Amino acid sequence: MVKILFAFLLALSSAHAAESVAEAYPQAKSFFPEADRFGELEGKPRAAPAYVGSTLLGWVFLTNDVLRIPAYSGKPINSLVGFDLSGKIRGIAIVEHQEPILAVGISEQRLKAFADQYRGKSVFDRVAIGAPRPGQVAIDTISGATMTVMVENATVMRAARKVADSRGLKDGAHADGGAPDEPLWVAAWQQAKFRTGILIAGLALLTLILVLQDWLARYPVFLGALRRGFLLYTIFFIGWYGLAQLSVIHVLTFVHAATHDFRWENFLIDPMLFILWGFVAVTLLLWGRGVYCGWLCPFGAMQELAQQAAKRLKIPQYEFPDVVHERLWGVKYVILILLFGLSLQSMGQAVRYAEIEPFKTAVTLHFGREWLFVLYAAG
Repeated sequence: MVKILFAFLLALSSAHAAESVAEAYPQAKSFFPEADRFGELEGKPRAAPAYVGSTLLGWVFLTNDVLRIPAYSGKPINSLVGFDLSGKIRGIAIVEHQEPILAVGISEQRLKAFADQYRGKSVFDRVAIGAPRPGQVAIDTISGATMTVMVENATVMRAARKVADSRGLKDGAHADGGAPDEPLWVAAWQQAKFRTGILIAGLALLTLILVLQDWLARYPVFLGALRRGFLLYTIFFIGWYGLAQLSVIHVLTFVHAATHDFRWENFLIDPMLFILWGFVAVTLLLWGRGVYCGWLCPFGAMQELAQQAAKRLKIPQYEFPDVVHERLWGVKYVILILLFGLSLQSMGQAVRYAEIEPFKTAVTLHFGREWLFVLYAAG
């Protein structure tokens, strides 16, 4: 009697699991609109078969069940992926993530447009973000989220190949399909050679300026022109081109990684930010925080050049009294503590409230957002 009851409960649990898969991920139906039913997530690695009648159409799986590559947040991006019996991808959909740039700033339409590029490609294709190398298939990135997109691409394609191989799918047209994948951070640094070279040259120049600052101070006109030129470099190259604006989210992400499962690979996937973080850490010890805030912060550079332009245009200036400044000065640290406390409960919520920093709107997204965010950043 006990065995019969156990078997009944097990069957009931399996039926519920099969039903919950279809209910929880309605995107699966859009991958296989002709399907009239989906099986359970089963096997190694787990995948759910799609059927029309008794005919197998393909499989649907969750990347977290197959392969977990940490993104910049330190957490993997979980996506639903479907492919048919020929190995052609029917669709992908991001179902769970903690990426700051995807949580706030990237619209659902842009995410869908990115995902739609995978339709019709083979799970054995070597898909590359941006300009491909020989033997690769290129897809466009999401502006402002290139490193996150690289993680998503590697996760989807590597997981899809694992599932396809486990189900006996082979493709003679892609004979190198089983070749080992290089570490994701290696590919990121190879793609960023030009940007990192220009950044390192700029940081070398800044180091020279800091070392010679006493001598340069004797020539204020030249130093002023040199500084304005460097601030323009900071805005246009480091900020708008390189998207290397450091923010409180990067601090929170680093703290979380340091207290949980720290891996250098998580931070090496963004070469620009990695180099900038390293330089800021060293100069913070040598010259204090003024090096970053005064020279390398794109939003700060915008503020300073805007203020200089306002003076030239003789726009009336107003300075807060020292007593007000001293009290406002401490507010940012209170906000930092609150955001840190919130991140312990939910990193996703912390990302949303971190919009008190206008950096993402002004730098990462080039003011391409809803009018309220733009108004706040511009103000």
